[in-house]
Amino acid sequence: MRILVVEDEARLAMTVAKGLQNNGMAVDLAYDGAEALEKAAVNDYDVVVLDRDLPKVHGDDVCRELIAAEDPARILMLTAARSIDERVDGLNLGADDYLSKPFDFSELVARIHALLRRTAAPAATVLEHDDIQLDPARRTVTRGGSDLALSPKEFGVLETLLRAKGGTVSTEELLEKVWDEHIDPFTNVVRVTVMTLRRKLGDPPVIETVTGVGYRL
Repeated sequence: MRILVVEDEARLAMTVAKGLQNNGMAVDLAYDGAEALEKAAVNDYDVVVLDRDLPKVHGDDVCRELIAAEDPARILMLTAARSIDERVDGLNLGADDYLSKPFDFSELVARIHALLRRTAAPAATVLEHDDIQLDPARRTVTRGGSDLALSPKEFGVLETLLRAKGGTVSTEELLEKVWDEHIDPFTNVVRVTVMTLRRKLGDPPVIETVTGVGYRL
């Protein structure tokens, strides 16, 4: 999953981004509303974590523009305001959820996962393929009942393939969903990650290479 964190407090923004990356998410950062709109125009985000009080373009205006998009991302709005009226105002703008600062990081992660479960058709809490089970919330993967120790990127690749339900996922889509804007588009990191993931998943092999396109289960 790919997340845009929009927060003008640089230290908080980087702390949040690092924590989400440690939870297997691809994270881009924007430090003002104008930068957020620029990045949202060229990248497909699953969730935007949006601070309300932003320079250049206010968070309320960013929210309005994001929800007007053809396929809008889920929006989790952050604010230092604690009054009920201000929270209601944020939700009335079109935000999907609201979180007051300061917040517990585990709650932020849980709310992001909850937003992702709301997208399109309802998604299963645990993703399955044959004897493979992946639990996005608990960050666990098993095969045949045995726990597998995957790196965050291996986990992200497997989760993306499982969500495709047998469809082919391109290398470009994996880069977009699992890595972030700083990745070299000509890198072989996807191929290497798939190779190590196949080894950890063991036999019989479940990841098929679709020549010239990408991968599928």
